[in-house]
Amino acid sequence: MNDPQQRWTETIESHHSLFRLNLNEVWQYRDLVLMFVKRDFVSSFKQTVLGPLWFFINPILTTIVFTLVFGGIANLPTDGIPPILFYLAGNTLWGYFSTTMLSVSNVFAGNAGVFGKVYFPRLVTPISTIISSFMRLGIQLVLFWIVLIYYISKDEVHPNSWAFFFPVLIIFLALFSLGLGMIFSSLTTKYRDLSLLLGFGVSLFMWFTPVILPTSLVKQKLGSYGFLADLNPLTPIFECFKYGFIGSGDFNFVRLMFSFAFIIVVLLSGIVIFNKSEKSFIDTV
Repeated sequence: MNDPQQRWTETIESHHSLFRLNLNEVWQYRDLVLMFVKRDFVSSFKQTVLGPLWFFINPILTTIVFTLVFGGIANLPTDGIPPILFYLAGNTLWGYFSTTMLSVSNVFAGNAGVFGKVYFPRLVTPISTIISSFMRLGIQLVLFWIVLIYYISKDEVHPNSWAFFFPVLIIFLALFSLGLGMIFSSLTTKYRDLSLLLGFGVSLFMWFTPVILPTSLVKQKLGSYGFLADLNPLTPIFECFKYGFIGSGDFNFVRLMFSFAFIIVVLLSGIVIFNKSEKSFIDTV
Protein backbone atom coordinates (compact mmCIF):
# COMPACT_ATOMS: atom_id res chain seq x y z
CA MET A 1 0.00 0.00 0.00
CA ASN A 2 1.31 3.45 -0.87
CA ASP A 3 2.39 5.89 1.79
CA PRO A 4 -0.69 7.91 2.85
CA GLN A 5 1.40 11.08 2.60
CA GLN A 6 1.60 10.58 -1.17
CA ARG A 7 -2.16 11.07 -1.53
CA TRP A 8 -1.88 14.74 -0.60
CA THR A 9 -1.31 17.22 -3.41
CA GLU A 10 0.13 19.83 -1.03
CA THR A 11 1.75 19.68 2.38
CA ILE A 12 1.77 22.66 4.74
CA GLU A 13 4.77 22.74 7.06
CA SER A 14 5.58 25.15 9.87
CA HIS A 15 9.33 24.62 9.65
CA HIS A 16 11.19 26.08 6.68
CA SER A 17 14.20 28.23 5.93
CA LEU A 18 13.95 31.86 6.96
CA PHE A 19 15.32 32.85 3.54
CA ARG A 20 12.67 30.86 1.70
CA LEU A 21 10.52 32.93 -0.64
CA ASN A 22 8.47 30.00 -1.93
CA LEU A 23 7.79 31.77 -5.22
CA ASN A 24 6.58 28.54 -6.86
CA GLU A 25 3.72 28.36 -4.39
CA VAL A 26 3.00 32.06 -4.87
CA TRP A 27 2.73 31.41 -8.63
CA GLN A 28 0.18 28.67 -7.93
CA TYR A 29 -1.87 31.30 -6.11
CA ARG A 30 -1.56 33.89 -8.89
CA ASP A 31 -5.35 34.10 -9.21
CA LEU A 32 -5.49 35.13 -5.56
CA VAL A 33 -2.83 37.79 -6.23
CA LEU A 34 -4.96 39.24 -9.03
CA MET A 35 -8.02 39.16 -6.78
CA PHE A 36 -6.17 41.13 -4.09
CA VAL A 37 -4.96 43.61 -6.70
CA LYS A 38 -8.54 44.13 -7.86
CA ARG A 39 -9.69 44.48 -4.25
CA ASP A 40 -7.07 47.13 -3.52
CA PHE A 41 -7.94 49.06 -6.68
CA VAL A 42 -11.70 48.99 -6.11
CA SER A 43 -11.54 49.74 -2.38
CA SER A 44 -9.30 52.77 -2.98
CA PHE A 45 -12.02 54.60 -4.92
CA LYS A 46 -15.21 52.98 -3.68
CA GLN A 47 -18.00 55.56 -3.28
CA THR A 48 -15.90 58.33 -4.85
CA VAL A 49 -17.18 60.59 -7.60
CA LEU A 50 -13.97 60.98 -9.62
CA GLY A 51 -12.66 57.44 -9.08
CA PRO A 52 -9.27 56.70 -10.73
CA LEU A 53 -8.94 60.37 -11.74
CA TRP A 54 -7.54 60.86 -8.25
CA PHE A 55 -4.39 59.18 -9.57
CA PHE A 56 -3.86 62.37 -11.57
CA ILE A 57 -5.43 64.87 -9.18
CA ASN A 58 -3.31 64.00 -6.13
CA PRO A 59 0.13 64.57 -7.74
CA ILE A 60 -1.15 67.64 -9.61
CA LEU A 61 -2.45 69.31 -6.44
CA THR A 62 0.66 68.37 -4.45
CA THR A 63 2.95 69.69 -7.19
CA ILE A 64 1.02 72.97 -7.42
CA VAL A 65 1.21 73.47 -3.64
CA PHE A 66 4.94 72.68 -3.56
CA THR A 67 5.58 75.01 -6.50
CA LEU A 68 3.69 77.90 -4.89
CA VAL A 69 5.02 77.44 -1.35
CA PHE A 70 8.58 76.20 -1.80
CA GLY A 71 9.31 77.54 -5.27
CA GLY A 72 7.36 80.80 -5.02
CA ILE A 73 7.17 81.92 -1.39
CA ALA A 74 10.29 80.23 0.01
CA ASN A 75 12.13 80.66 -3.31
CA LEU A 76 14.06 77.41 -2.89
CA PRO A 77 16.34 76.46 -5.80
CA THR A 78 15.62 73.40 -7.94
CA ASP A 79 19.03 72.80 -9.58
CA GLY A 80 17.99 74.72 -12.69
CA ILE A 81 15.03 72.40 -13.28
CA PRO A 82 11.62 74.01 -13.92
CA PRO A 83 9.93 73.89 -10.48
CA ILE A 84 6.79 72.12 -11.68
CA LEU A 85 8.86 69.37 -13.32
CA PHE A 86 11.19 69.09 -10.31
CA TYR A 87 8.38 68.65 -7.78
CA LEU A 88 6.32 66.41 -10.07
CA ALA A 89 9.26 64.03 -10.57
CA GLY A 90 9.88 63.86 -6.82
CA ASN A 91 6.21 63.42 -5.95
CA THR A 92 5.75 60.66 -8.52
CA LEU A 93 8.54 58.51 -7.06
CA TRP A 94 7.87 59.43 -3.45
CA GLY A 95 4.15 58.73 -3.78
CA TYR A 96 4.91 55.23 -5.01
CA PHE A 97 7.48 54.50 -2.28
CA SER A 98 5.49 55.87 0.66
CA THR A 99 2.14 54.38 -0.39
CA THR A 100 3.63 50.95 -1.08
CA MET A 101 5.73 50.83 2.06
CA LEU A 102 2.86 51.87 4.33
CA SER A 103 0.50 49.39 2.65
CA VAL A 104 2.95 46.50 3.01
CA SER A 105 3.61 47.46 6.63
CA ASN A 106 -0.09 46.85 7.32
CA VAL A 107 -0.16 43.36 5.80
CA PHE A 108 -0.39 41.38 9.04
CA ALA A 109 -2.71 43.73 10.94
CA GLY A 110 -4.95 44.43 7.95
CA ASN A 111 -5.37 40.80 6.92
CA ALA A 112 -5.41 39.08 10.30
CA GLY A 113 -9.00 37.97 9.83
CA VAL A 114 -8.19 36.26 6.53
CA PHE A 115 -4.89 34.78 7.71
CA GLY A 116 -6.58 33.19 10.71
CA LYS A 117 -9.18 31.35 8.62
CA VAL A 118 -7.48 30.02 5.51
CA TYR A 119 -4.00 29.10 4.38
CA PHE A 120 -2.23 30.69 1.44
CA PRO A 121 1.35 31.95 1.02
CA ARG A 122 1.53 35.08 3.14
CA LEU A 123 3.85 36.65 0.58
CA VAL A 124 0.83 36.92 -1.73
CA THR A 125 -0.45 40.00 0.12
CA PRO A 126 2.68 42.22 -0.09
CA ILE A 127 3.23 41.16 -3.72
CA SER A 128 -0.33 42.13 -4.61
CA THR A 129 0.28 45.50 -2.94
CA ILE A 130 3.40 46.04 -5.03
CA ILE A 131 1.49 45.24 -8.23
CA SER A 132 -1.48 47.48 -7.44
CA SER A 133 0.92 50.32 -6.65
CA PHE A 134 2.63 49.75 -10.01
CA MET A 135 -0.70 50.51 -11.69
CA ARG A 136 -0.96 53.84 -9.91
CA LEU A 137 2.66 54.66 -10.67
CA GLY A 138 2.14 53.92 -14.37
CA ILE A 139 -0.73 56.41 -14.58
CA GLN A 140 1.25 59.09 -12.77
CA LEU A 141 4.30 58.51 -14.98
CA VAL A 142 2.10 59.28 -18.00
CA LEU A 143 1.29 62.64 -16.40
CA PHE A 144 4.99 63.27 -15.73
CA TRP A 145 5.92 62.42 -19.33
CA ILE A 146 3.24 64.78 -20.69
CA VAL A 147 4.70 67.66 -18.68
CA LEU A 148 8.22 66.56 -19.63
CA ILE A 149 7.42 66.62 -23.36
CA TYR A 150 6.09 70.16 -22.96
CA TYR A 151 9.37 71.38 -21.47
CA ILE A 152 11.40 69.43 -24.03
CA SER A 153 9.48 71.23 -26.79
CA LYS A 154 10.52 74.52 -25.14
CA ASP A 155 14.15 73.30 -25.07
CA GLU A 156 14.33 73.80 -21.27
CA VAL A 157 15.29 70.22 -20.38
CA HIS A 158 17.55 67.74 -22.12
CA PRO A 159 17.00 64.02 -21.37
CA ASN A 160 19.81 61.54 -21.92
CA SER A 161 20.34 57.80 -22.25
CA TRP A 162 20.05 57.27 -18.47
CA ALA A 163 16.30 57.72 -18.91
CA PHE A 164 16.17 54.14 -20.26
CA PHE A 165 17.49 52.97 -16.88
CA PHE A 166 14.31 54.03 -15.10
CA PRO A 167 12.69 50.51 -15.05
CA VAL A 168 15.62 49.32 -12.93
CA LEU A 169 15.17 52.31 -10.62
CA ILE A 170 11.48 51.51 -10.19
CA ILE A 171 12.21 47.85 -9.47
CA PHE A 172 14.70 48.72 -6.71
CA LEU A 173 12.30 51.32 -5.36
CA ALA A 174 9.69 48.56 -5.16
CA LEU A 175 12.14 46.16 -3.50
CA PHE A 176 13.06 48.78 -0.92
CA SER A 177 9.38 49.41 -0.20
CA LEU A 178 8.79 45.67 0.08
CA GLY A 179 11.76 45.08 2.38
CA LEU A 180 11.00 47.96 4.74
CA GLY A 181 7.29 47.18 4.66
CA MET A 182 7.83 43.55 5.66
CA ILE A 183 10.13 44.59 8.50
CA PHE A 184 7.64 47.08 9.93
CA SER A 185 4.71 44.73 9.31
CA SER A 186 6.42 42.11 11.44
CA LEU A 187 7.36 44.57 14.19
CA THR A 188 3.93 46.19 14.46
CA THR A 189 2.32 42.85 15.30
CA LYS A 190 4.02 43.07 18.71
CA TYR A 191 4.59 46.79 19.07
CA ARG A 192 1.42 48.63 18.08
CA ASP A 193 2.94 52.01 19.01
CA LEU A 194 5.25 51.65 16.03
CA SER A 195 2.34 51.73 13.59
CA LEU A 196 1.26 55.08 15.03
CA LEU A 197 4.74 56.53 14.57
CA LEU A 198 5.35 55.06 11.13
CA GLY A 199 3.20 57.55 9.22
CA PHE A 200 4.94 60.46 10.91
CA GLY A 201 8.34 58.88 10.30
CA VAL A 202 7.65 58.48 6.58
CA SER A 203 6.56 62.13 6.32
CA LEU A 204 9.76 63.19 8.09
CA PHE A 205 11.87 60.94 5.85
CA MET A 206 10.61 62.87 2.82
CA TRP A 207 12.61 65.91 3.95
CA PHE A 208 15.80 63.85 3.73
CA THR A 209 14.93 62.75 0.18
CA PRO A 210 15.23 65.08 -2.85
CA VAL A 211 11.48 65.62 -3.19
CA ILE A 212 11.27 69.20 -1.92
CA LEU A 213 14.91 70.12 -1.39
CA PRO A 214 17.55 69.34 -4.05
CA THR A 215 20.53 67.33 -2.82
CA SER A 216 22.91 70.15 -3.70
CA LEU A 217 21.07 72.51 -1.31
CA VAL A 218 21.05 69.94 1.49
CA LYS A 219 24.81 69.42 1.12
CA GLN A 220 25.36 73.17 1.09
CA LYS A 221 23.41 73.62 4.33
CA LEU A 222 25.16 70.70 6.01
CA GLY A 223 28.59 72.02 5.09
CA SER A 224 31.32 69.56 6.07
CA TYR A 225 28.59 67.05 6.95
CA GLY A 226 27.20 67.12 3.42
CA PHE A 227 28.11 63.48 2.91
CA LEU A 228 25.23 62.58 5.23
CA ALA A 229 22.83 63.46 2.40
CA ASP A 230 24.18 60.51 0.42
CA LEU A 231 23.40 58.02 3.21
CA ASN A 232 19.75 58.03 2.19
CA PRO A 233 19.44 55.06 -0.23
CA LEU A 234 16.58 56.82 -2.03
CA THR A 235 18.69 59.86 -2.94
CA PRO A 236 20.74 58.23 -5.74
CA ILE A 237 17.57 56.70 -7.22
CA PHE A 238 15.73 60.02 -7.29
CA GLU A 239 18.76 61.86 -8.66
CA CYS A 240 19.33 59.27 -11.40
CA PHE A 241 15.69 59.53 -12.42
CA LYS A 242 15.89 63.31 -12.65
CA TYR A 243 19.25 63.24 -14.38
CA GLY A 244 18.03 60.77 -17.01
CA PHE A 245 14.72 62.46 -17.86
CA ILE A 246 15.54 66.09 -17.14
CA GLY A 247 19.30 66.19 -17.65
CA SER A 248 20.07 67.77 -14.27
CA GLY A 249 20.76 66.49 -10.80
CA ASP A 250 23.43 65.33 -8.37
CA PHE A 251 23.86 61.92 -10.00
CA ASN A 252 26.73 59.57 -9.12
CA PHE A 253 26.88 55.99 -10.42
CA VAL A 254 28.97 54.66 -7.51
CA ARG A 255 26.48 55.97 -4.94
CA LEU A 256 23.69 54.37 -6.97
CA MET A 257 25.40 50.97 -6.78
CA PHE A 258 25.84 51.35 -3.01
CA SER A 259 22.15 52.19 -2.79
CA PHE A 260 21.23 49.03 -4.71
CA ALA A 261 23.46 46.93 -2.43
CA PHE A 262 21.86 48.42 0.69
CA ILE A 263 18.36 47.76 -0.69
CA ILE A 264 19.23 44.10 -1.27
CA VAL A 265 20.38 43.84 2.36
CA VAL A 266 17.12 45.44 3.56
CA LEU A 267 15.08 43.09 1.36
CA LEU A 268 16.86 39.98 2.67
CA SER A 269 16.40 41.23 6.24
CA GLY A 270 12.72 41.82 5.54
CA ILE A 271 12.31 38.29 4.17
CA VAL A 272 13.94 36.74 7.24
CA ILE A 273 11.89 38.80 9.71
CA PHE A 274 8.68 38.27 7.73
CA ASN A 275 9.15 34.49 7.54
CA LYS A 276 9.92 34.35 11.25
CA SER A 277 6.91 36.44 12.23
CA GLU A 278 4.34 34.70 10.04
CA LYS A 279 4.64 31.53 12.13
CA SER A 280 3.30 33.16 15.27
CA PHE A 281 1.86 36.56 14.36
CA ILE A 282 -1.75 35.31 14.60
CA ASP A 283 -1.20 34.82 18.34
CA THR A 284 -0.04 38.38 18.93
CA VAL A 285 -1.85 40.53 16.35
